[in-house]
Amino acid sequence: MKKYMVAAGLFSAVASVAHAQSNVSIYGIVDAGINYTNNVGGKKLTQLQSGYANGSRIGFKGKEDLGSGLSAVFQLENGFLVDSGRAGQGGRLFGRMAFVGLSSTSAGTLTMGRQVDALGDYPGDLTANNSWGGTLFTHPFDNDTSSSFTLENSFKYTSPTVHGITVGSAIGMGEQTGSFAQNSTYSMGIRYKNGPLTLAGGFISLNHPGMKNGLPVAIDTGSISNADVNFVSDQQKTMGVGAGYVVGAATINVTYFHTKINHPFGMQSFPGQAENVDFYLRKLSTIEFNNLEINTLYRLTPTLTLAGMYAYTQGRAKLADGSANMKPAWHMLGAMIDYAFSKRTDVYTQIAYQRRAGQRTGTGLDNAHIAGTQNTSSGSEQGVIRLGLRHRF
Repeated sequence: MKKYMVAAGLFSAVASVAHAQSNVSIYGIVDAGINYTNNVGGKKLTQLQSGYANGSRIGFKGKEDLGSGLSAVFQLENGFLVDSGRAGQGGRLFGRMAFVGLSSTSAGTLTMGRQVDALGDYPGDLTANNSWGGTLFTHPFDNDTSSSFTLENSFKYTSPTVHGITVGSAIGMGEQTGSFAQNSTYSMGIRYKNGPLTLAGGFISLNHPGMKNGLPVAIDTGSISNADVNFVSDQQKTMGVGAGYVVGAATINVTYFHTKINHPFGMQSFPGQAENVDFYLRKLSTIEFNNLEINTLYRLTPTLTLAGMYAYTQGRAKLADGSANMKPAWHMLGAMIDYAFSKRTDVYTQIAYQRRAGQRTGTGLDNAHIAGTQNTSSGSEQGVIRLGLRHRF
């Protein structure tokens, strides 16, 4: 009993200090729902899953006025799985975000820590994945990081907005002995916003993601850990552009992302096939993805929102021996209906469908795979239906 009283007292004291300073806030999202997948390795699967429309989280952020337009800022954000109570992002305490920095009204903001890259901040925000839909509407194999990478050991700069233009950049340090570039990243982005119109662009370069001393091994140092990487490779480069327009109650976004991956060693996105993590990708010298997406959101009433998306991905895979070039393709369809009980609580339904087309590569890319499902389909099609409940605080 004494332990509980002490814990309650400490929490009360912290809350009182935060309230007194009026610069620290606590926030969060709890998102849980039932997923039905029609084909997971040839079988149907029903699961209770956490954080698909939005990742479940609890966060703390604060700001202290230092005078002359300068402020100290911080943000700590924990991701968790509400279905099991476990921590997300590889078990990290603050796996979604953890940074501290300085913000100036005239010079911009510089932060240090674990934070989102610039590609995800700018054109990534116009995808269905980032803007309203979440996990199920990710492009095939999350190849373009449109849902953003979370960079560790990183520095990030965001400029003030001038005439509707904001620019940003992020550098993730490799922190490997004898090599600054190994497992390092850099990214840049720009956004122009004028009334209903938004234009954005950006790129990211990842050097030896998921590798140490040139080898694909489990690592937890540098800018991209194994818990965050999608493709383990010598290099990955992605560029993206997007445009959005608001017409009354409707928002329409169009995005294009191009990704090139050199000398892939495997993927970390398939927990159901850990015994075959390389997915035979080592037979390829390069993989390229061209992702074109259109998505729209319409607020039918103050409480009812309808949204939909379509994405076409054209791939290009080259064999390491130079004997052939293959052109796989993927079609993605997604829809969402959301009903708000209040400003903080809503219920939603999502439907996602993917069809694999084009030429086969002889690798793990040959079957359909919707992000967030336990495994690839046994064939060229996969579909998911989700019924979710979300609460914000």
